[in-house]
Amino acid sequence: MRLTLVASKPTDSVVFGFLPAAARLGLDVTLLTDKPEEHEQAIARSQFQPRPGCVPAQDALTPAVGIVACDVWDARPLIGAITALPAQDAVFSNSDHLQTQTALAAAYAGLPGKDWRSALRAKNKPLMRHRLAQAGVEHVSATEIRPDTRHPVSALSYPLVLKPSEGVASEDVILVRDPDELVRQCALTFARRPGETLVAEQYLPGGLRTLETLGDGASTWVLGGFRTTLSPLPFFIEERLTWDAPSAQAAAAPEAAVGHVTGALTALGATFGACHTEYVVGPEGPALIEVNDRVIGDHCDFVLSDILGVDLFELILRRYLGELLPPGPPPRPRADRAHAVVDYVIADRPGVLTGVPPAGPAQAAEVGVMLSYRPLRENGDRITVTGTNRDYLGVITAIGAEPAAVERSVAALRAASPARITEAD
Repeated sequence: MRLTLVASKPTDSVVFGFLPAAARLGLDVTLLTDKPEEHEQAIARSQFQPRPGCVPAQDALTPAVGIVACDVWDARPLIGAITALPAQDAVFSNSDHLQTQTALAAAYAGLPGKDWRSALRAKNKPLMRHRLAQAGVEHVSATEIRPDTRHPVSALSYPLVLKPSEGVASEDVILVRDPDELVRQCALTFARRPGETLVAEQYLPGGLRTLETLGDGASTWVLGGFRTTLSPLPFFIEERLTWDAPSAQAAAAPEAAVGHVTGALTALGATFGACHTEYVVGPEGPALIEVNDRVIGDHCDFVLSDILGVDLFELILRRYLGELLPPGPPPRPRADRAHAVVDYVIADRPGVLTGVPPAGPAQAAEVGVMLSYRPLRENGDRITVTGTNRDYLGVITAIGAEPAAVERSVAALRAASPARITEAD
């Protein structure tokens, strides 16, 4: 069987997750990308690197990948490139940016995939807000702001959150407290992102959580979720994600909140493949922050796969090959993997990175804890502080049965193997 995988920049999710899963499924893979040389280099380097997450890879399978250069940002050349290939059995992307184009290409080829309209709603925050309000699911005020918008913008209440309408990774997301600050922040953002559209939306206080789902278009598995620790305002950097074990979700993520999120996803049409949804439970109840129409990233996908004891990447690819979800309930964490942490090492000042801990499993301070470190930057890299997830230097992942043991192991690794930043020349 043949798989077309659509990607732009290389990611660990693709290189260490989906490509090995495709090999285990015996798929003939064609990678369409606008960055072919970067993918060739990333795949070559992966042969000498450990799998991310806490559980070592059982094998080192990587399929023979045919890499084809393509403008993947435009559905028209993407469809043309796929049409020029031998008949494909699946078309798939794990990119935030490429879901709509990939859905259109799959529909053109008559293959299983997401509805392009739901993919567009998930990516475009004003469209998401409009759809949810139209369906009567939730009403979160949101106003689009363009470079030619006149200030002051009427009908805004403060504080509010200013963000790109199709942004990712907390880039240019900031809390704004008054109209003058809105003018300043809009000017700064448009200078960095000329021609883009921003959205000023109601600030939703409350603890940030995630819900991870996997659907086949007919039924949906709720796999669980994470509690997200954010940086101090006005920025929204994700500093840590802590697994909400099912036994803790009754208090941490009540059934009504999970029902609200799954109902919102149904209203959006986001019911096929993996979906990573961020939401808060505030004074007025649960409300969505954003929908990422792909599996959770930043190495949480590997941890989720480890927690559940399944090949999550293979499960996702099977949906695109036309398979339904297996009968019965979704997988649940093993007893010895009830607590998990994804803890990011974040740059706190600019300079040159001179101390990078080795990649791979680390000796845990506690028995029964699986611990690993993954560098995200290299020795000698010049570091700037952006106030986004781009400031990550590395990620610590830890899994175990007891929360206290996991936390002590994470703290010990942080203390023993700090990433060091020296002043730039």
